[in-house]
Amino acid sequence: MRNRERGVPFAKKSLGQNFLADRNVVRAIVDGLGIGDQERVVEIGPGRGALTSELLARGAEVTAIEIDRDLVPELIRQFGDQPSFRVVEADALTVDFHELADVPIKLVANLPYYISTPILRRLAIQRECFSSLVLMLQKEVVDRMTALPGNSDRGFLTVVVEAAFEAEKLFDVPPGAFRPVPKVTSSVVRLTPKGPSDFDEDHFERITSAGFRQKRKTLLNNLKHAPELGIEYPAELLSRAGIDPKVRAEDLSLDDWIRIVRHFLTR
Repeated sequence: MRNRERGVPFAKKSLGQNFLADRNVVRAIVDGLGIGDQERVVEIGPGRGALTSELLARGAEVTAIEIDRDLVPELIRQFGDQPSFRVVEADALTVDFHELADVPIKLVANLPYYISTPILRRLAIQRECFSSLVLMLQKEVVDRMTALPGNSDRGFLTVVVEAAFEAEKLFDVPPGAFRPVPKVTSSVVRLTPKGPSDFDEDHFERITSAGFRQKRKTLLNNLKHAPELGIEYPAELLSRAGIDPKVRAEDLSLDDWIRIVRHFLTR
């Protein structure tokens, strides 16, 4: 579906599209990425090309991943004559980032709410592909990603991100920076990948997911009601890990979760 006056596609609600239109915000996001001349950058969801244009102007080599087939021709029309640009029509949730570059690359993205958790999990799994990531998401998602132990915003997503990245919130973006104007505030966060984990990531995800299943319940109660984990005596497990069974999952640090996983695997 296209805008008849301007010849460009409308935003699609089904894809959660809100196109960035504020040039000051565009420049601030690219500043946060800290790119050098001829540096390779992957951009997820280029939309109408606001960030793409700024990246190319600063000398970056841009690979844009766009799921919307109606936007791809518009991106090619704008940037297709530049050798430092290529567009890949694909779903970022299925892209193998190892195939896009043979060295760690930088990534920038304006991510809709509905894919924020699955895409962050995928980026965490493939974090060795990246040297730095700058993402724009809904403010509430970034608040969850960066919540400290004891904060009620802390959840499963927080711990997954914390295990894979150092996360730093950069700034908020008001609704008026987008077209169409959304009903929510966005935030920009910079992620710096950590090295390979020295714990079992599969069990880590399963246990933390179960621990946060019902946030109002204690950690012990949540683990008791997670038969898929096969924890016969969850109170004993928590005791061996030095964790008070009466705490809630949001009170635990990353190190606490890692201790639980390690004691689980040595039971």
